[in-house]
Amino acid sequence: MAEAKNRMTDAEMDRIISVLLRTGVILSSIVVFIGGIVYLVQHKGDAPSYHVFQGEPAAWTAFGRITKGLFSWRGRNWIQFGLLMLLATPVARVVFCVFAFIQEKDRTYVFLTLIVLSVLTFSLIWR
Repeated sequence: MAEAKNRMTDAEMDRIISVLLRTGVILSSIVVFIGGIVYLVQHKGDAPSYHVFQGEPAAWTAFGRITKGLFSWRGRNWIQFGLLMLLATPVARVVFCVFAFIQEKDRTYVFLTLIVLSVLTFSLIWR
């Protein structure tokens, strides 16, 4: 009987997931917005050159360099960090679901959710 009280209902789980997703999207939007403002202030007179394609520099693709750019208030790094936060939001949802299914002792869903988590992780890491 005490074990049933510790379990989460489906409605509670749905509420927590919705708060998690909503918070992730709102926070990442705020960070991207701040980055956009900082970028526009820093580069207000720059004209882009579209004649030659240039890929992203390493400073905008490596997590350590992105976070280093946050502290020096580089707008592009703030935008990149906000996008990383947006990518991390559904991953956080899947991680939460793994722990929720472990608490419910539902092995099938734990196994399936771990497969989804491994596919997400693989797709984010593989280049």
